[in-house]
Amino acid sequence: MHRWSQLFIPTLREAPADAEVASHKFLVRAGYIRQLAAGIYSYLFLGNRSFNKIIAIVRQEMDRIGQEFYLPALHPREIWESSGRWALMGDNLFRLKDRKGADLVLGMTEEEVMTEIARKELRSYKQLPQIWYQIAPKFRDEPRPKAGLLRVRQFMMKDAYSFDIDAAGLDVSYKKHYETYCRIFDRCGLKYMVVEADSGAMGGKESHEFMVRTPAGEDQIASCDGCSYAANMEKATSKLGPVEDLKPEGDGKPLEVHTPGQKTIEDVARFLGVSPKNKMKTLALTELADFKELSAGKIQPKGRSIIVLMRGDHQLNEAKLNAMLGNGTRPMEESEIKALFNSPPGYLGPSGMEWAKDLKKDAHLPVLLVDKALEGRTNLIAGANKEDYHLKNLTPGKDFHPTAYADLRAVTAGEGCPNCGNALRIDTAVEIGHIFKLGKRYTEKMGARVLDKNGKEVTPIMGSYGIGIERILTAAVEQSNDENGFWLPPTIAPFEIVVSATNVKDESVKSVAEDVAKRLEAAGFDVILDDRDERPGVKFKDADLVGIPFRITVGKKVTEGTVEVVLRSTREIRDVTIPSILANYSFQDDLREVAMAAGANPNKTDEDLRNVVLRKAKEHNIELEPRQVTVQRITSPGMSAAYLAVDYSVPVNLPGYSFDLHFTPSSGNKGF
Repeated sequence: MHRWSQLFIPTLREAPADAEVASHKFLVRAGYIRQLAAGIYSYLFLGNRSFNKIIAIVRQEMDRIGQEFYLPALHPREIWESSGRWALMGDNLFRLKDRKGADLVLGMTEEEVMTEIARKELRSYKQLPQIWYQIAPKFRDEPRPKAGLLRVRQFMMKDAYSFDIDAAGLDVSYKKHYETYCRIFDRCGLKYMVVEADSGAMGGKESHEFMVRTPAGEDQIASCDGCSYAANMEKATSKLGPVEDLKPEGDGKPLEVHTPGQKTIEDVARFLGVSPKNKMKTLALTELADFKELSAGKIQPKGRSIIVLMRGDHQLNEAKLNAMLGNGTRPMEESEIKALFNSPPGYLGPSGMEWAKDLKKDAHLPVLLVDKALEGRTNLIAGANKEDYHLKNLTPGKDFHPTAYADLRAVTAGEGCPNCGNALRIDTAVEIGHIFKLGKRYTEKMGARVLDKNGKEVTPIMGSYGIGIERILTAAVEQSNDENGFWLPPTIAPFEIVVSATNVKDESVKSVAEDVAKRLEAAGFDVILDDRDERPGVKFKDADLVGIPFRITVGKKVTEGTVEVVLRSTREIRDVTIPSILANYSFQDDLREVAMAAGANPNKTDEDLRNVVLRKAKEHNIELEPRQVTVQRITSPGMSAAYLAVDYSVPVNLPGYSFDLHFTPSSGNKGF
């Protein structure tokens, strides 16, 4: 049995001065972690127990679909050069030299190592598909470590990689990971969303992020409460309301108007008495060097000019632009603007210019990208490429011809959902998992080949799938905390129950506390006995602080044969007879198993699930009527399939004890 008096649990009354987010404050105060250096943390006893429970859940679920490896953290430069990421990752990559001068890196992910194994070992389609994973430390030279475990330089990650013979096979592997991730996060008790995402530096085509809403998040997601739509801001789209176009002036041809000193969208709109929605914003950018060619040692010429037109009241989403170009951009310098437009900034527009007709061709001509919100619009206003002048009556496709139309704008809250039209909401969120369809980016570059069933040499197609172990813990803390501390789901809490003896000098209190703790532990519960010779207030404050979801207080009422059961999440206190404690907790644990089984078997009918609940209740001498048990099917935003939840509130009668129990277990999620 774990006794608090014998353990190292260094709780603090005050949070570190530099702690800004709840998870950082409470994980330090609760004695879960201690900082060694910026972005580098030690996991103490409670933190490591919770950490190991999370890892166990991840490993159990991943073992259902894949094979666990253990890979080196130290990688030779050559494999990162072969993938192109030696140059691409820049200063984020930890680099070092050995005593012989050879370049090495500390791995932040394992695409190169896994692909190197595949290149050397896989020979035939008969060996595919393969899903390989590991759970191990990763390293990132984070420029500004902050927010406790959310932005660190060393972190624990589950990263998996799939190898398939073709795209259809990758679809299957991707779906397996999607469903596995849902089971993992359900079992970890998180309220999460699955959103469409951008692949970023990882590369790849299709991508989903698993996100937890929290003010501590550094990402933003757009979602709809009216349907299942959810997307990362880099992928989010929306329906725009109708906009009335201006009437043509004069003969309807582009009309030059004098706008002295009016440079900004707002200034020009106010000066001309129009809405910014009737103006076009001209953004002058230069494409950055091609990292692929840089990594190959090629000299880069001056970047291509990229001109973007946005509606006057819209903002450019740089990630969307970068994804379209396959590269990054930078703002043009004033000298570059004057050389291209023959005009100072503030009066730029698309007229009188020769634009590339094709994005991949006409490399000698500047590219004009027009946001789709301007497609079909008429009689717009833009700069005349002449100081103190603008043009009216501009219609895209008539008065100028874009290289391409594209969705380039950033979505804002309140715009219409692209699926159902309801208002979108924008929230900050923490990413806890990310899955990618990598395609052949790594296998092609690193020379991995297999023979297909016709004996032809082909390149396997890959997927990449990551989970941040620390982020599961921090997200759980962010979701469930108050001014006194936090509470974790029982599945990932260091202990499920703390038994607090209010006065260890009272032999009857001490012996009952010991007996209750032993009985619960024997029944399979994770229990810690607070047997310290401290005032009750000290014990209760520590119990509230450290994330344990249930507290059983053994105090003066022990002479009446009762103890207090405290639900940390609501602070609800129940007087419970000592003999009934085990039956109460065992019944609740059985219900969690019912919920998990229901999630794993969606073919179970409502009646099937109801009968299981009734049978379990009967085993614990708890009488329930069928009408008192309801089954609810819930669809979470961003999830393609529904999961099951049991939801009921009934009077439960135990010997000498009566209370109302409300319980809502969902598939894999312990909660009531």
